[in-house]
Amino acid sequence: MTDMKDTELWTPDPTRKITPPVQYPPEDGRFIRGNDLSPVAVCVVLKWPEDDIPEGIERLVRVGVETGAALAGTLQTENIGIEKMICDLVANPNIRYLIVCGPESPGHSTGQAILALSANGVDDKSRIIGSEAPTPYLYNIPPEAIERFRRQIRVIDLLNEGEPKLVRDAVWSCYQEKPTKFKEYELFDPGAFPAEPICSTITWKVRQPWYAPRNSQEQAAVDKAHALMEKIRRKTAQKKAQSSADPEDNIRS
Repeated sequence: MTDMKDTELWTPDPTRKITPPVQYPPEDGRFIRGNDLSPVAVCVVLKWPEDDIPEGIERLVRVGVETGAALAGTLQTENIGIEKMICDLVANPNIRYLIVCGPESPGHSTGQAILALSANGVDDKSRIIGSEAPTPYLYNIPPEAIERFRRQIRVIDLLNEGEPKLVRDAVWSCYQEKPTKFKEYELFDPGAFPAEPICSTITWKVRQPWYAPRNSQEQAAVDKAHALMEKIRRKTAQKKAQSSADPEDNIRS
């Protein structure tokens, strides 16, 4: 990790670029690879099953890449989906912005989870601080990848917006040589993040590749299991606290 001050990381320097490592992007997903030297990626939140993606959502992905994004794709879940996205972003230091757009997923609150992660990070249980999502846990990537994401990437909030022209203007603004006004943001190309790429994959997929969710139904089952485990942990902690507070109950039991 670099010791440069964050303010020094965000000055125009469009000539500072690197060639991404051969492993980039390390995770697969529903995305299109564009210009590897681009400073911006586009994330379109997906609330539909993968076999029923509207044409308008696919168009937003295409617009992102056609306008010059390094990566553009859809994202459905607030845990494994975000983990895979982080792996791909921090593997390319040229990417400095993430445009989050499209309608929010009412079941996963994926877009809000990304915004919360950028602003707050994760707690000691790997839960995204301030997330409204049901299971916003990032168990499967190293902490340094999460911290790199937060320092390397600025999130541009276009959540619940999806006009192609808006996405096109946002992408265009990100690779300008001089600061350019876009909505409430001042955007420009700051050049590559001054540290080595982090090339990692989600660890549980390496340990248990047969368990990787293949569709939204399997992902929902994983989310349900995480929620159940968290509920069990809370109940166990409550029972231990009650037992410690009432020694007579311990004797009677």
